[in-house]
Amino acid sequence: MRDIPLTTIDGAPTTLADYGDKAVMVVNVASRCGLTPQYEKLEQLQRDYEDRGFTVLGFPCNQFMGQEPGSAEEIQEFCSTTYGVTFPLMEKTRVNGWHKHPLYAKLTQVPDADGKAGRVSWNFEKFLIAPDGTVTRFRPKTQPDDPAVISAIEGALPA
Repeated sequence: MRDIPLTTIDGAPTTLADYGDKAVMVVNVASRCGLTPQYEKLEQLQRDYEDRGFTVLGFPCNQFMGQEPGSAEEIQEFCSTTYGVTFPLMEKTRVNGWHKHPLYAKLTQVPDADGKAGRVSWNFEKFLIAPDGTVTRFRPKTQPDDPAVISAIEGALPA
């Protein structure tokens, strides 16, 4: 999974491997969603755990009722000016359907806490990828500061 090609919001090629042995939280994000305020808590996770081997990666997605219609520049400006986002953002990404990104094709095979795998249900679905490749899935309404999320992050941090 760490070698699947990705593209940053600036158009640069990357992979999860470029983040070394960090625990990585992949989140499909949107600027015009009722869950958009989660950006604030995602940024707090980034600030709290970045020095311990963790990063959030935001994947803007416009597949849910057109809630991320902006250009790359508009998305970056919104994230930085509205929520002070410092974590990396990727290019706009498809997370469901026949043309979903290969990373999401892998991630959506992982079941959530209730044992349900499959489609991303909405914006702000979170996938925590531990350095050993283990994936923990959290549905959109699970807040980034939920005790289960914090526990999973702390358990996934590199030794």
